[in-house]
Amino acid sequence: MSTTAEERPGAAKRPGAAKRPGSPFPEQLATLKELLEKPLTTYYLIIMCSALLLALGLMMVLSASSIEALQKTGSPFSWFIKQSLSAAIGLPLMYACSRLPVKFFRWAGYPVMALSILALVMVLFIGSSELGAQRWIYIGPLTIQPSEPAKLGLVLWGADLLARRARQGRIEWRQLLIPLMPGTAILAVLVMLGRDLGTTLVLFMIFLALLWVVGAPVKLFGGIMALAMLAAIIMIKVEPYRMARIGAFLDPWADAQGAGYQAVQGQIAMGSGSWFGLGLGSSRQKWSWLPHGESDFIFAIVGEELGLMGTLMVVALFGLLGYAGLRVAVRVNDPFIRLAAAAMVAWIVGQATVNMGAVLGVLPITGIPLPLVSYGGSALLPTLAALGMLLSFAKREPGAREALAARGPGPAARALSWLGLGGTTRRRVTR
Repeated sequence: MSTTAEERPGAAKRPGAAKRPGSPFPEQLATLKELLEKPLTTYYLIIMCSALLLALGLMMVLSASSIEALQKTGSPFSWFIKQSLSAAIGLPLMYACSRLPVKFFRWAGYPVMALSILALVMVLFIGSSELGAQRWIYIGPLTIQPSEPAKLGLVLWGADLLARRARQGRIEWRQLLIPLMPGTAILAVLVMLGRDLGTTLVLFMIFLALLWVVGAPVKLFGGIMALAMLAAIIMIKVEPYRMARIGAFLDPWADAQGAGYQAVQGQIAMGSGSWFGLGLGSSRQKWSWLPHGESDFIFAIVGEELGLMGTLMVVALFGLLGYAGLRVAVRVNDPFIRLAAAAMVAWIVGQATVNMGAVLGVLPITGIPLPLVSYGGSALLPTLAALGMLLSFAKREPGAREALAARGPGPAARALSWLGLGGTTRRRVTR
């Protein structure tokens, strides 16, 4: 029986010979693995996801708020301009935080925590009550919501508190009891006194993330979960509007013109978008049908104008952002960075999950915004500061500093050098 050249042992293959048909997935997986092993993958993931979510948010705030802004202020751009100004302040803040050392964040947690507690106390006396919650302090044209920086304060303070008690890279869960648990309880009680159940839930998620990283036993998790459930039930029972929200969550169409109105209109918006949406700016629900379409229910406007593909893109971006944060926590050995990165993921991704779940009708409406996308400067600035801090942490990954140094000066440094403000940039000389 004759054999071909390819079948004979030792025969060389022709350079142009076609490969046997097979699955392309091993090669794609190898490429993906190689990409994930690069030291700056996390750094660029954070920048990409943050930039895309922020750009989408500005675009959707303009679309969702234009009609109501025109009715109330005479200009369809009023709220978009305010959000753009917040972004213009937040982006330099994010950049500054990305350049700061870890020891700054460890120190900053204490004053941020103290100022947050002070501001939350002030809200109880001089704050304004809207939509059943007392969350805001009005100072001239500025609106401050102290519960937003309180999330950042808890992340920094809690992470540093536990990291200082680490021994040989291990943190004993018993160190949680004092003073982390009382400190978290003080924040939660002050927020609950302002009747803000949604923010209380986010603070609780941050605390659970810290518990998880330090390896708390299941019994402790169970006890804290039971206490949290009891507190939530009490809060729901004592406020009639919360009971109405639970009823609307279980069956919004039973009272579609009353307690279930917002949930029903949000579902109509999501269903109207179909696969690819009605088109950017073409929402019908924003014409005074959907309450708070620019803030709490902006995800519904995304679904209506950009369709299922648009909502899946938002979900994917938050998923990638969460992956990047957990990647930092896994790849960096510093206990503070591990704790802070995991807590930030619980805050930002957890809050996004609760917001999107409420719009979809799988979770009760809590009134918390979609990070980076919803209207509101008080929420945007602490979130961008936290993401800048996560960028600073990503530079501590193995090989990241060397890769950044080899990349050369960034756009900001080059711009400063062109203006004569950043010194001379090094030029490569070839001989």
